This record gives sequence, structure tokens and C-alpha cells, in this order.
Amino acid sequence: QEIVSGESEEESNGINLMEFSDEILLHILSYVPCTDLVLNVRRTCRKLATLCLDKSLTHTVLLQKDYKVNKDKVKQLMRDIGKEIHQLNMAGCYWLPSSTIDHVTRCKNLVKLNLSGCHITSLRLSKMLSTLQHLRSLAIDVNPGFDASQLSSECKATLSRVSELKQTLYTPSYGVVPCCTSLEKLLLYFEILDRSREGFMLSGQLMVGESNVPHYQNLRVFYARLAPGYVNQEVVRLYLAVLSDRTPENLHAFLISAPGSFAETGATKNLLDSMARNVRLDALQLPRAWINGSGLLQHLKFNNPFYFSFSRCTLSGGHLIQRVINGGKDLKSLTSLNLSGCIHCLAPESLFRKADDDIDSSILESLVVSCSNLRHLNLSAAHHHSSESIGTHLCQLLSRLKHLLSLALPVCSITDVAANVEKPPSASNLVPQPFGRKVRVGIQTYPRNLADQANQKIESVFWALMGSLRFLETLEIIGSSFSSAMPRNEPAIRNSLPPCVRAQSVGDAEVAAISQLTYLQSLTLAQLPNILTGSGLINIGLQCQHLRTLSLANLGMLGKVAYMSALMDMLKHCKCLRDLRLEQPYFCAGAQFFQALSHCSSLQRLCIVSRSGTLQSDAVMSFMASCLEVIMCHMFMGESLTVCKNLQQSIVRSFQADRPALNVVIFPLLHEDLTEVIRDVPMRHLDEITLFKSRVAEEPPNLWW
Repeated sequence: QEIVSGESEEESNGINLMEFSDEILLHILSYVPCTDLVLNVRRTCRKLATLCLDKSLTHTVLLQKDYKVNKDKVKQLMRDIGKEIHQLNMAGCYWLPSSTIDHVTRCKNLVKLNLSGCHITSLRLSKMLSTLQHLRSLAIDVNPGFDASQLSSECKATLSRVSELKQTLYTPSYGVVPCCTSLEKLLLYFEILDRSREGFMLSGQLMVGESNVPHYQNLRVFYARLAPGYVNQEVVRLYLAVLSDRTPENLHAFLISAPGSFAETGATKNLLDSMARNVRLDALQLPRAWINGSGLLQHLKFNNPFYFSFSRCTLSGGHLIQRVINGGKDLKSLTSLNLSGCIHCLAPESLFRKADDDIDSSILESLVVSCSNLRHLNLSAAHHHSSESIGTHLCQLLSRLKHLLSLALPVCSITDVAANVEKPPSASNLVPQPFGRKVRVGIQTYPRNLADQANQKIESVFWALMGSLRFLETLEIIGSSFSSAMPRNEPAIRNSLPPCVRAQSVGDAEVAAISQLTYLQSLTLAQLPNILTGSGLINIGLQCQHLRTLSLANLGMLGKVAYMSALMDMLKHCKCLRDLRLEQPYFCAGAQFFQALSHCSSLQRLCIVSRSGTLQSDAVMSFMASCLEVIMCHMFMGESLTVCKNLQQSIVRSFQADRPALNVVIFPLLHEDLTEVIRDVPMRHLDEITLFKSRVAEEPPNLWW
């Protein structure tokens, strides 16, 4: 009856969906998950039955964030359209049993396959790859117990034709790399822990029988990302040893992302010297110890570079301009630049400079003029203070980059210098105490009422910057001294560093300025000390209707969540929000908060990190019952272990059956076993939301499909 009444309504309005052209219908159907198209939509009528099996819809199947898919749906999907699939992405489908992989063998024409984050054994991998003779691109995990000797000759024949390989290592191993003799692109993610679950120290030596040498002669792209830990460093050196003997002539992208100290050795120095002599690069990222104090950049040659990352390096602005940007010459090919933690990159020299000295605006101006096509720029984790008297403000210079899609800035860099001159912060506000109610002196408040906000004429460099970057999709404003309370592989941090002095005036007005970004999809705000009411958040909720990811951390004074009321008002308007991460001491996750959060009908993942924070179990259960799309709930609070375990078990018992991808972790933040709990979190959630980090220009664009 509903269908008939709907059809009659369409007829009365003169609109019938089936009267649209096939091209328009195919475009509409491209937004529907493939499982729904094949298993549901195509059963509605003959026309849709034909269109849903069109090659444009079945050529590429993306299951990586289809959290409702289960083993039976995958089995039926492969049975119905397996032969039509050329590209299959199942990355991060951690909830599917390993037997699900067996059904991929029906996809005889597969060219690209992504199984990162899926459970797969050596024998299953061998059986599957033996049938995929057309495969050219593969992504897999290598877990403890992987045995390359179990790979059949047919499997190795398939691997010999693979030109693109992405491999995530959870154990010291070459994985399938030695079998891939035609590699052109190699991506390696090292996630090996230094200690086993039993507490034994692990070694970086490879397993017995893994002495085969990787084949790099055709390599064009080499990328390695290391999680913290010395074992990861030991293993990556084994991969690099072959490169140091003979550098591939066609190598054009060489990227190693390593946290902390990763010392240069004789082998790596030989590799870099060989690269300087024999190759011209388009993308470069090196550990800071390999760049700091060396003349490497002076000798490396670049072709048409599109990505540079000098994260955490002591590279000065003078060296950046002279050695990388060729003295300010045209570098319009560069689309992504990561200078996160590069504290001297906007100063002529670094020898006698303090980290919080004023920047030289001419350095940034040369950068902006030379790299006018930048789409992704990361300047976070540094003190970039514009001068009060000399040069142009950083925000004014960045406003010239009209193509920017993502931007990361330190809080102190967006301060309006003129305002600071007129109203310097009082001594009592320079280093705020973390707890307790304080009276703020000499700081202008921002009206909470939206009508008053509209009437108040605000003229600041940051407002102007936000107005000029109308197509920005990702924005991060992070305090230069901010560190998350939950770092990786370590106990929770109990004390936080005070914000930069220049950041003291950044608050509600600056947050409200962000609401000008109509197309904003991802927003991160961390350590904004002058948030009094959070009124700017309401503006963002009203104006930024495309917002999908929101991360807020340590806003305002840490003794009280002053912005809670505004946050709840904001959430009522965030209909597209999918990921929410909140990190704030003394956060009260109670009934009112979860009632407001229930308005976010698209929400899928929630993470709350709060030292001494509290939660109401009944409110959490009601929220989970009303928000049917939520598949991840991580809460690290101040509650007891008993309360956390009981709530976690209740959520799993009540909702796991209907939500196969459900992942729930509720645990005391300061508990000594936190790191053991974290290691069991699926890498997709851990990397994308649970752990705090700057993600702008973290990797080259389009590194993997």
C-alpha cells in the first residue's frame, strides 16, 4: 500500500524516477553500496535489475566501510557478479571470518585486490592467488604464523606478475615480497610490537627460510611507515639493504615515515648517495636524523615533485628555499607539503634561533609564490609567530593558496597580532593552571547568541583566511605543545604542557570563523585555551552541513568542560557526522550529551578520552539503541574497571548480532593494562580515530586506491 500510494503521489506531481535516462539513473545508483544494489535494489523491477548489473557499477566493488556486510552477503555477491569484478576493496573488514576469503576465488578477472585488515592465513592466500591470474595489485597483512613456504607454485606465478604490493607487517617477515619479481610500487606498514603478549622481547631477525632477496629492479615507488619500536626499525633496514646495493633507475618516489629517532647507518648513507647520483625524484620523505645536519638535499635531484615531507626536521627556511624550491623558482607541480614539527622552516637560519621566535614572512611568501598549486599543507606542531611590525601575517599569505583542500596550523599562528598588541595577556593567563575555575583578565568574550554574532563586525586575519579558502575540506588547528593523553605503546600521559603564550587569545571568535567553510568535511581543534562558551561550534554545526569527522581536544580551561552546552547544540545539526572524537579531562558523558548525540543519525564511530571523566551506563545503552549506524564505541574514562567491563559486555550482548562490525572498548584511561587493550583494536579504527595525530599531508595523495 505504501508503494502504491508513493507511485500515485509521483504521478500527481509528474515525477517518475524510472523515466530518467539510464545515464542519470546509473549516476544515482553509483552512490548505493554494491551489496544493496545486487542483493536488494535489482530485485525491485526489470529496469533496475538490468542497470544494477551494468559494468560501471560492478567493475569496482568497495566493501571497506560497508559495516553491514557479512559472510553470507559476500558469498552471494561473489556468486552473482564475481566474474564482472575487476577491482575489489575489502580493506579493514576485520569482522569477516577468514573463510570469507575463499569466495574471492570466484572473481577470476580481478586486477586489484585489497585485503588489508582481513584475517587470512598462508594456505588460504595461496589457494586464492592461485586462481587470480590477472591480478596486478595486492594489499595484505602478514601476521604471526605466516609461512612463505606454504605458497604454491601457481600462487607464486600470480605474485610474479603483481606490480603493486601493499603489505602490513605484524611479525618480522619479508612476506610475499621475494615472490613479486615485477614490483613497481611497494608500500610497507610496520606494526610489529617490541614485546609479545607474554612479555618477551621480540627480535627483528627474519624467520627461518626467509633469506630470499626482494626484487627491486623495476621499483618506481618505495614507501615505508613505521609504528614506534626498535623492532620495526630493524626489519625495515633489512628491506633497505637490497636497495643500498643497487638503486632502481626508475625510482621516482622514496618515502620513509619513522617516529622518534631512526639513526642513519652506513648502508642507508650509501643508498642516499646512490639516489643522489642516479635518480630524479617526484616525492620524498626521510627520517629526521637522515636530513638534519647533512647536505643531502643539496645533492638530490628532483623532476616534477608532487609531495615533500620534512616532518620533525630541523631544516631552516633558508635551506628549504635554496635546496628544495630552487631559490624560489616555479614549483607548481607540488601539491602536498608536510612541514609538521619543522620548527625552523619559516626562518632563514636555525643555528641561534629559538623555537618561538618570530617567523620571516618572506620565506613563506617565496613558498606560496613558488608552490601556488598546493592542495595539502601541514604547518602544525611548531610556533609560527608572525611579527608585530615586520612583514605580512601568515594567514594573509596562506589566503593566496586558492587550491587548498586540507590545511593544518598551530593555534599560535592564527593569532591576530594587532589584537595582541592592543590587549596583551595578563601574567596570570600566560601559563594557566590545568584545574579549577579561573577569572580571565584582558580577553575579549564572544557573544553566544547567533544574532549578536551576526551583528558583531569581526575583522581579523583568520576570519579573512577562512573566507578565502571556501573549498577547504579538512582543517586542523592544533596547539603547538599539545600531546594526547593516550599515546601509542605507552601509558597514558598524566600531565599536559601549557599552551603557547601567543595562543592565549584564540577562542570562540576564531572557531566561529571556521563556519565560513561550507564544504568542510573534517575538523580538528586541539588546545584552544580561550574557549569560554564554545559558541562558535554552533555556527559550524549550522553552516558546515558536509561535516563528517569532528575531533575536539582540551578546549578552554581543563578543570571544567565549558563548551558542553554549545557542543550539544551543535550536534543537533550534524546530520552527516560519521566520526566523533572527544578528548577532555572531567568530561561527563551523561544523558543530556547522549541525547544530543542521538541527533547525529549518520554517526558510525565514537571515541571519548577523558582523564577523571564519568559516564552513565544507561545513557550509553539508550544511545546505542537509537543510533543504529554506530559500530565503534571507544571510551577511556575515569570509571572503575568493573563499571567499564560491565558496560562493554552489555553493549556487545545487546547489539553484536545486528551489527557484525561492532567494536567496543571501554576501559579506565590510567589503567596499567591500557596498552594491552589498545593492541587488540582493529588497525582501521586505531589509525583513523582512536589515536590522535595530524593527518594533513601525512601521505602522498592517491598513494593507494
